[in-house]
Amino acid sequence: MKRSLCILLCLLLQLMSVHAESYVVLSGADNTIVEEKNKDEKQSVASISKIMTAVIAIEHGQLDESFAVDDEINKAYGSSVYLKQGQQVTMRDLLYGLMLRSGNDAAVEIAKHVAGSQEAFVELMNHKAAEIGMSNTTFSNPSGLDEEDGGNISTANDMAVLMSYAMKNKEFRTITGSKYYTTDWNMRWKNKNRLLFDYPFTVGGKTGFTKKAGRTLVSAAEHDGVESIVVTLREGDDFAFHEQKHTEVFQKMDVVTIMRKGDYTVNGRKFHVPETLKVTLHKDGSDKLRVKTHYDHKDFVVEVQKNDDVNVYSFASKKVRGGGLFS
Repeated sequence: MKRSLCILLCLLLQLMSVHAESYVVLSGADNTIVEEKNKDEKQSVASISKIMTAVIAIEHGQLDESFAVDDEINKAYGSSVYLKQGQQVTMRDLLYGLMLRSGNDAAVEIAKHVAGSQEAFVELMNHKAAEIGMSNTTFSNPSGLDEEDGGNISTANDMAVLMSYAMKNKEFRTITGSKYYTTDWNMRWKNKNRLLFDYPFTVGGKTGFTKKAGRTLVSAAEHDGVESIVVTLREGDDFAFHEQKHTEVFQKMDVVTIMRKGDYTVNGRKFHVPETLKVTLHKDGSDKLRVKTHYDHKDFVVEVQKNDDVNVYSFASKKVRGGGLFS
């Protein structure tokens, strides 16, 4: 009886995977694609594009600077955190309103404050998209609305690349993973991302919806050192789908550390590894991993080959007294 119920449950879970028009399941350690369907199919992605709006604002800095809301706010419509012209806010408040409540007014004010206009801000968004490898993405506005200009066009794969990049930023990670936030004017916001309340391994994400885009969702989860990123476009039961896919990643995948973040000295030359190098492998041992290191002139080079894919990392070094290896 138990075996029959298990088989039935597995079949039901498998049926869920065919609903989304496109999706991608990514291991955040090295952006390994674990599973996908139509990952490069372009469409309007609605409010999940606010992830890029947040990234640009955070990298601009000055999150706690106070300033008055501009009259540009009067152009905002749709989902709102009810900002008023002349109101004193901080960029941090706006970012929480953007990511937790999907405030289009927050998106408009962020764009105006950071770049002077929405048009100039969109240029920053597209420049960053090209920089991080979002090759099938074109942003048209900071909010994701698509009624007037066709919206922000992207793919499940590109949005996964963006989320992977964003989750490496501590400020973004804190904001997107917050269940609640209280503003400086004592407004309390609850995150619309239901996974933060229903799935214990969730560490962040962003919801989205327009009539044109349908339901869109990006989520990140972490368990035992394995980070999973899931993106769905046009998936009706998206929260359940994301839970399922994150759980499958944790069951199937493991993360191996190649080099930890820190300072090393090899053969009398010192270099710094700014971020821990990790690779994702299947737990069943089906992946082949090979790591080679050498000096290329003054650079310490690490070549990581997983199956047929090779990634090369290079670190500038300088000569020091002594030798050996330490971190």
